[in-house]
Amino acid sequence: MVPRALTIAGSDSGGGAGIQADLKAFAAAGCHGTSAIVALTAQNTTGVTAVHEVPPDVVRGQLEAVFVDIGVDAAKTGMLFSARTIEAVADFLAEHPVPLVVDPVMVASSGARLLEEDAVETLVARLFPLATVITPNLIEARALVPTTSLLSRAELAERLHALGAAAVIVTGGHGEDAVDHLYDGERHVAIPVERHQSGASHGAGCTHSATLAALFARGLALEEAARGAAAAASRAVAQGLAELGAGDGPVDVIGLREIS
Repeated sequence: MVPRALTIAGSDSGGGAGIQADLKAFAAAGCHGTSAIVALTAQNTTGVTAVHEVPPDVVRGQLEAVFVDIGVDAAKTGMLFSARTIEAVADFLAEHPVPLVVDPVMVASSGARLLEEDAVETLVARLFPLATVITPNLIEARALVPTTSLLSRAELAERLHALGAAAVIVTGGHGEDAVDHLYDGERHVAIPVERHQSGASHGAGCTHSATLAALFARGLALEEAARGAAAAASRAVAQGLAELGAGDGPVDVIGLREIS
């Protein structure tokens, strides 16, 4: 059977991030992708101008429809927006456990807030304990572990693990060193990432976490999946479509130029 991967996230009308990026990443990694959309965003390469939240009962209905009929081998969460949506998603996933990647999306690359401030505590308390791995970028990791000192990725990963996540990958797209840092509670693993200045990195984080979920669906272990996700996200940025839009262009995990 073809592996099945589920994304629980928001829709990006510009097609660069969110549900749209996740489904492309699933396909590129050899999985059938399904989705539960938690919010609609009016979004393009320059920013987010509106967010419309999907009612939690409709989110749960989407999840039930997918699990009952198609099935899920692994899942990821992205933008969840509110505490009530997080509660609904956590309640369902606690009843239907699968390998789970939690990408704690808090702020869009344009600066727009994608997670309400009062929802951060709920995200940590309800979803981190259900996650196989969480995948914050450096900015998100520092927001989740507020401190007066500048912690390294390894220190941040340890602090995040202590919050209840089974494993942590602090991704390397931000900061001086392009390195994903994996910590599973026992081992620290540095995964070098090739950095590209393509002018098209919109959706790189979504592509990373979606690829990670897809590789879990295919049966890969954590470190192997983490390395595959890092490579896919880097390649997607290198192939990015900088010519699309006036802002940071969308990544391209599929290789559209080769197809065209």
